[in-house]
Order: sequence, then C-alpha cells, then structure tokens
Amino acid sequence: MTASTLSEVAKLAGVSPATASRVLNGSARTPAPEIAERVRQAADTLGYIANAQAQGLAKARSGLIGLIVHDIADPYFSAIARGVQAAAREQHKMVLLATTEGTPTDERAAVAAFAARRADSIVIAGSRSTQPGDKGGNAELAAELDRYCRNGGKVGVVGHGIIGASQTDGYHVVSVPNEELAAELAAKLAAGNHGDFVIISGPEGRLTSDDRIRGFQRGLTDAGRQQAEVIRSGFDREGGYEAGLQLATRIKAGQTAGAGRSAGAPGARLCIFAANDVMAIGAVAALRSQGLRIPRDALIAGFDDIETLRDFRPALTTVSLPLEEIGRLATLGSSNEREAGEELSTHSAVTGAVVLRRSTETSPSA
Repeated sequence: MTASTLSEVAKLAGVSPATASRVLNGSARTPAPEIAERVRQAADTLGYIANAQAQGLAKARSGLIGLIVHDIADPYFSAIARGVQAAAREQHKMVLLATTEGTPTDERAAVAAFAARRADSIVIAGSRSTQPGDKGGNAELAAELDRYCRNGGKVGVVGHGIIGASQTDGYHVVSVPNEELAAELAAKLAAGNHGDFVIISGPEGRLTSDDRIRGFQRGLTDAGRQQAEVIRSGFDREGGYEAGLQLATRIKAGQTAGAGRSAGAPGARLCIFAANDVMAIGAVAALRSQGLRIPRDALIAGFDDIETLRDFRPALTTVSLPLEEIGRLATLGSSNEREAGEELSTHSAVTGAVVLRRSTETSPSA
C-alpha cells in the first residue's frame, strides 16, 4: 500500500503544503483553529502518518534519547537501561539503544548516529578506559561529543567523565563512590576472615575496575591486612570464569597440602573479591566445575547487586548500587525539559551499601 503524502493532505484540506506541515509537524506557528481541524480531518481520512524527522525539525527537538551501553545482556546495564526508559517515559520520549562492547571507537560511532537523528540527549553507561590502545578512540569520542554539545545536545555519563572532553556545558556526570564502597567491603570481610585475599578484576586501565581494586586494597591496609594479589581478566562473566579456573588449581593444591578447612581452620579460607557480580558468578561456576563449593572451600564477594543475584546460590555478598536510579539521574540530568531559567546541572552522585550474604560466611557449618 502506498503511503499518503503531505501534499495529498493539503490538497484535500484546501490549504498549502506549508500550512499542513505546520499543523501536523508541531510548528509553533499554528493556523486558525478551523483550518487546523480541517487539516487533521483530511489526514485521518487519508490515513496519513506524520514524518518524525520533520516533526523534530519543526519543534527543534526529536523526542529521542540515545542510550549507549557496553552489553545490554549484562544485568548491570539492563538495570540502568530500565532507569533511562522510566525517565524517558516521564518526558514522553523514546529511547534508542546502541551496544558497543566498551570500545570508545564504537561509542563514537553510536554518538554520531544519534546526533544525525537529532537525539535530544545521549546517555553513556560503561567504564571509561585509559588503556594505550584506546587513546585515539577516546580523542575521537570526545571530539564527537563536544561537537554534539556545541549544537545544543546534552550528555549524561555514568561513572567518570568523558576523557579529553573540552566542553564544559552540556555534560552531566552521575558519580559512583566505587573506591569508598570497595574499601568498606574489604574492611568488613577482613574482620570476619583470617585467610588470604585475591582480587579478580578487569584489564588495567578500566577506570571502574581500577577504582574498586584501589579501594579494596586500601580497606585491607587500613584493617592491618596484607594487600591482595590481583588477577587481571575480562571485565565480564567469561573473565571471571577464566580466573576461577586458575584459583581452583590453587585452592586444591592448598587442600592437598593440609591448608584451609581440611586443616581445621574454617576462618582461613581464601577470600575472592570480584570487581563486579558477573565476574563473581563466572568464578563460582568455574570453581563448581572443579568440584569446589562456596563457602565450604573458598569465600567470594562481588559488586553491583544485579537483579540476577535473587536466584543465585549461595547468596552473594556484594555492594548494592541503585542501578535504575543511576540511569534515571543520568537521563534527567541531561534533559532539555527544564523550567525557564533553570541551569543544567553538571554533577549528581549516588551511594551504595555493603550487603553481607552466605558466600562469605566463615562459620564451621558453612
């Protein structure tokens, strides 16, 4: 079926195409009420569907929000996306989604695509990277976002600001106290466990992961404990699984040598801190594949408190973050929907809480 055109609507209503466009595409210059009603009736009769891009041009805004995440299958990002969607619904806007696997080069391409579609704002969720290989991509991403902001776009960023961004207007950063919360987690784990600690983290240069490592190490030092060994891997479930296989060999060797619980020291099991929950889930799966159990043979904690943990056993000790609220704040903070004279804020912050669960219990019956 051939779609009806604006010219056909105008002809049926007895007005010019420009007048029909002003009525149907939402221009501030509106014709007389009786003319507008005639145009709308003609559009209904012909089954005319308005052009969203034309409406965006007429209104100087598209009603679109661009959301960029590393991996929507990761429950961390899907929870943030729910918060973005909730805020968009409040503003009667639609969300466009792009997944990038965390590379600034892919993020730049997504920003360019959203800008070309005249998105009112863009929300970027995912750790920034200072890895040498991302230097060029960071510069390109910053330049693309600066250009977008200079043209009236607004950007919400979760965690750290955009590396190399030169614009001061248009950005809103939602900061998360990753380092402070990781230090608090370490202090609580050190108080209840006398064994060694090891950290499973993402690649060096992933700022979120690095913040959590730094905080956890500081928490151990403040508790008078030795710094933890750090195992670098992918900042995802697969990375946690690979690290878990390495640790399984070590735990078994310790048991064979008479260490740990088999030697009658239930409070001295190896305690693993995974820099996010999906890494912890991967590590637990690897340990299980080698016949090891949590918390019988080792203890483990994660970070984020993703929704998946509701069905995970044993219940995982973690740091709970308000993930949906983070997405909502990033969206509202970068919104064009502000009262007259109200300035766009540049920063907001959230907090979290350490949640101790069965995965780090040290009682003999664990």
